[in-house]
Amino acid sequence: MRTNIRTIIGIAFASVLVLTVSCKGKTEEAKETSTEATMEHEGHDMGNMETADKQGKEYTSKYVCPMHCEGSGSDEEGKCPVCGMTYVLNEDFQMEGHDQH
Repeated sequence: MRTNIRTIIGIAFASVLVLTVSCKGKTEEAKETSTEATMEHEGHDMGNMETADKQGKEYTSKYVCPMHCEGSGSDEEGKCPVCGMTYVLNEDFQMEGHDQH
């Protein structure tokens, strides 16, 4: 009986060790993928964002891409079709016929 308990404890310990090591690798891989996705903004003129013409739907929609990709923006939550970033609520959004005070 004592041998069986030791065997069970040994198997449980080995299982926890294997799961810990394998999950750690996946977490680091997910972090790298996430970082790469947020860092890649090819085709965006980051230096000219302040002076850009802010008349397109990428600036005037209720939900906009944080990168203001051309042609992005929606009245519903979602993801940018250009860069894949999640839309954010546009704080400057004005519903038609309503003035901001």
